[in-house]
Amino acid sequence: MIYLDNSATTQPYDEVIEAFRKTALDYYANPSSLHRKGGEVERLVRQARGSIASLLQIDSDEVVFTSGGTESNNLAIKGTAFEHMNRGKHLITSQIEHASCMESFRQLEKMGFNVTYLPVGSDGQVSKSDLAEALTKDTILVSLMHVNNEVGSIQPIKELGTIIKENSRALFHIDDVQGIGKVSLPIPDTVDLVSYSAHKFHGLKGNGLLYKRRNVSLFPLLSGGGQEKEVRSGTENVPGIVATAKALRLYLQQSQSNSEKLHHLKSKLQNELGAINEVVINTPRNSAPHITNFSIPGIKPEVLIHALEEKDIFVSTRSACSSKTAEPSHVLTALGVSNARARSAIRISLSFQSTEKEIEVFLVELKKAIHKLKQVMRY
Repeated sequence: MIYLDNSATTQPYDEVIEAFRKTALDYYANPSSLHRKGGEVERLVRQARGSIASLLQIDSDEVVFTSGGTESNNLAIKGTAFEHMNRGKHLITSQIEHASCMESFRQLEKMGFNVTYLPVGSDGQVSKSDLAEALTKDTILVSLMHVNNEVGSIQPIKELGTIIKENSRALFHIDDVQGIGKVSLPIPDTVDLVSYSAHKFHGLKGNGLLYKRRNVSLFPLLSGGGQEKEVRSGTENVPGIVATAKALRLYLQQSQSNSEKLHHLKSKLQNELGAINEVVINTPRNSAPHITNFSIPGIKPEVLIHALEEKDIFVSTRSACSSKTAEPSHVLTALGVSNARARSAIRISLSFQSTEKEIEVFLVELKKAIHKLKQVMRY
């Protein structure tokens, strides 16, 4: 099998599954319980929180455990909006955000908030001048994706954060679900909230993190027992939390030794794709090393995906959350790509486990599939 859909999800490390299994079997007590067993589990959560904080170079009380990237994004965006609405109701984001962010903003618009959707250039970046111009005294939040999940474009977070802090009192939220470990982003002083999802770094689905700067207050979306410092109530998913800490440590270790390899694989992939007459590459230059987006106008992407699937090769069209809609990708259209080209887009997303041999086999089978489908289309 050749799996090239790692931006949708990654294969969990064996050690991660074992950590989950052992914790679920041996440490099943509720960490809020006052008895000794509850105390043992509470210590496990505390240790995992400290480990993650150390890896991210933040303080342990700035780690909020969630159920994944979607919840982290919703908590950051809606939690900020509801907490600070008396100070202003203006929010800023971009036109190429993940569905969990876009739909949060659309929901807030229905509730009376004013949202500015910044355009992007062909490089997938928002304009610094556009951001500065959009900021007002009523702006309470700017939310941007670090690495775009469909095309791999990278936002200049440090520069944008400086503009925000010098021109407003707005909080700055980053969706770093796709960027962590692939594109370096030590959390700068100008960033207040950062979302992560465990299953994008070989952890388990249903687990995520939100970095929340210590002095930032959020309106909790879940009410209950006051877990996670009353930011996110609900009995902690302790096996998932322990597994997430294990996954992040192993993943960041691999990141240090495999970064150049990933850049090499992407360069090879894009050079070979660029030599295929029918292929048009959509991914901008200077993009993340693990994502390549291309189109084959005239060929339906779902047909090509199933043709490759027959060869045990797995790719995708766009974000897994949006892959079943017939509408053209909102990310590609925002980049100025035609609807026809946007509708025929394919996304390849690599991991540190991807190999040069897999890329070579994929390219051979892609060429065969294109030739076969073109022959069929002639009749």
